[in-house]
Amino acid sequence: GAETARKFQEKGIIEIAPLAYMRGRTLSNARIIIDESQNASLQTLKMALTRLGEGSKMVLTGDVTQIDLPKTTTSGLQKVASILKSVEGVSVVRLNNRDVVRNKIVRDIIKAFEKEESRQVRREK
Repeated sequence: GAETARKFQEKGIIEIAPLAYMRGRTLSNARIIIDESQNASLQTLKMALTRLGEGSKMVLTGDVTQIDLPKTTTSGLQKVASILKSVEGVSVVRLNNRDVVRNKIVRDIIKAFEKEESRQVRREK
């Protein structure tokens, strides 16, 4: 709950830090979650991934259908998944509309967008 999370933050058990503060650090015996990583560049994700110290695990989360970067900037998440898929100790998990746990209508909305995006790709070919 919120109260427990606040206490853990006060005790330094949980730290919330922007990626900008990762450079130069080694994160040992830690569990790291990088949320919304679809909006990070490849260079930023490489920097974060290379902070892993002994006994640590890192999870990158992101939805590549919700990239908020300028059109001229490429999301690093898909590239990282491709580069690291054969590295021992790295797992890539891809979820789709069947994994939506929100209101059922959200699943239907995602399906409708996927259908439209598929149509656009066929038109472009």
